[in-house]
Amino acid sequence: MPALEKFHKPEIKDSKKAETTPLQNKNKNPKVYLRAMPLRSLSDLESIKDEVKKGNILILRITPLASKNIEEVKQAVNDLYEFTESRKGDIARLGEERIVICPEKIKIWRDKTPILK
Repeated sequence: MPALEKFHKPEIKDSKKAETTPLQNKNKNPKVYLRAMPLRSLSDLESIKDEVKKGNILILRITPLASKNIEEVKQAVNDLYEFTESRKGDIARLGEERIVICPEKIKIWRDKTPILK
């Protein structure tokens, strides 16, 4: 089993660089969650932004707010768009009822090919 011992030993090549091992790096990268949330009012925006700041991916159902006030939906979407852009994230519509917001390191695939009918 000497090969396994060699594989699991942390290796530090340059003492001038930050001394981290694979196990330490693993703890520094928190898990990313995909979370579905309803957008019921403008007061929900802060908790949505907090989730994005944590690095989570959100799928927002906008129907609850849209059934009350379409102008508030427009305001919320514009606010979330500006927030997401400022954090170098990505935001897109998923059909008529949902929006997806991704943190900086995750991008949304956008197919550039036209759909033939």
